[in-house]
Amino acid sequence: MTVQTVESENKPKGRNTIGKLWNAFKNIAIIFSFIVNFVLVLVLLLSPGPVFMAKSQVAEPLLLNLDGAFAALGRTVIRSTVYITDTMPVVFDLPLAQNTQVVLVAPVPLQAPATFVLPGGGGAINGTVQLALPQGMALPVALNLMVPVSTTVPVIMQVPVEIPLAEAGMAPAIEQLRGVFWPITGALQSLPDTPEEFIQQATQSQK
Repeated sequence: MTVQTVESENKPKGRNTIGKLWNAFKNIAIIFSFIVNFVLVLVLLLSPGPVFMAKSQVAEPLLLNLDGAFAALGRTVIRSTVYITDTMPVVFDLPLAQNTQVVLVAPVPLQAPATFVLPGGGGAINGTVQLALPQGMALPVALNLMVPVSTTVPVIMQVPVEIPLAEAGMAPAIEQLRGVFWPITGALQSLPDTPEEFIQQATQSQK
């Protein structure tokens, strides 16, 4: 019975010791956290130059130049020359109406009825005349006809080509590319450029 009484009296003392240690640990942790936060704030306040320099001299010009490059891409015109080498079928009727001379390549026999009138009222005799046109004789001819033409002709040419990218269907894609970076650019431009602007914005936000 005496041992149990001693144990029951020692339990509250042990609990009080653990509670004191826990409270001491919490106080130390709070003080340590405050010191760390204070040091970080001092580092940011004393050496913010590289951060603001990277924003104003690297990130912001990079995004603006990238947006300008996309805008210039939409105004780009591709100029080139297309070389064409091909054959083209040609089919048409050629009207031909002109006077010319043809040369006989062989004798041409002729036979025609004829009437011979005898002089002095002797009457007339009906008969037939036969003759041959000699080879090499030139005869005048009037041509009036349609000549069908069906052939192919070679086509060799240089065609200058101008293709505006915006009119060729690239404008929506370029605007989508610019739209991807607009929110980032706007958010970056809204940030302060110097520590003084940062402190001023922080002061105004607290008011």
